[in-house]
Amino acid sequence: MVESDQIKEQGNKPTSKVKSYISFTKLRLSALVIVSALSGYLFVGGHDLIQITYLVLGGFLVTAASNGSNQIWEKDLDKLMKRTQNRPLPQNEMSLKESYFVVIFCLISGLVLLYQLNFTTAILGLLSYVLYVFIYTPMKRISPWAVFIGAFPGAMPPMLGAIAHTNEFGLIPGVLFFVQFIWQFPHFWAIAWVVFDDYKAGGFSLLPSKEGKCKASAFQIVAYAFLLIPFSLLPWLLGWTGIATLIIGTIASAWFFWYAYKLFLTTDDKDAKKLMFASFLYLPVIQFLYVFDKI
Repeated sequence: MVESDQIKEQGNKPTSKVKSYISFTKLRLSALVIVSALSGYLFVGGHDLIQITYLVLGGFLVTAASNGSNQIWEKDLDKLMKRTQNRPLPQNEMSLKESYFVVIFCLISGLVLLYQLNFTTAILGLLSYVLYVFIYTPMKRISPWAVFIGAFPGAMPPMLGAIAHTNEFGLIPGVLFFVQFIWQFPHFWAIAWVVFDDYKAGGFSLLPSKEGKCKASAFQIVAYAFLLIPFSLLPWLLGWTGIATLIIGTIASAWFFWYAYKLFLTTDDKDAKKLMFASFLYLPVIQFLYVFDKI
């Protein structure tokens, strides 16, 4: 009883509450999403500091709402997995009522900020939230096809960033979306490989093959990584970027493919982890390469 009271008192400390909110909204993941959206905005010529503020804050808040909603949906499953059992809801660091309030506040305020840019950007933000929370999240326990569904909101940030400035769909936002869409598969499957046993404990089976960590799954990972080599060069092929994209983009994509191919050769968890970390580095390098190399 005394220990329980001590834990409760600790949970009421402001610093502990801040940590709970950071964990609930997945601050680092939200920040990565914003970096991707910012690259799209800058690539199409955006430079207004007020617009950047709306995009960064609005995108961050909508992403935070998505992450929080995911944790509400999976609060009971998170207790079953080592990597998620210390999240705020399984640890009773946040009440369900409080978590709903945080999600609603983040979603509404985020969409209002994106609306300041234009209506289309706000709709894309809302669409990303709906796809992630109400389709991808429940589908994770039903079918590996959830990864395909999740790739759509996952690839939305650079397109959203571009449209935040242009207020129109077009080839450029579409290409930026497509590159990140293809990247989603080796990226997420590498994560699913690394945490396979944890996912299994929670009832998730998200690798492309029913056998899980096997050559068949590794083959699909390496296939999508290979597709990134030509597809990542689309901005150069279309004349939007210069020779740096051709050289650095090819080297970066080949480097990323090598990690995927090594996983295919070994099917070893260590190589899956290397691919996972490589994927986190690869995407911002490619996206800001486009920005700095734009003709």
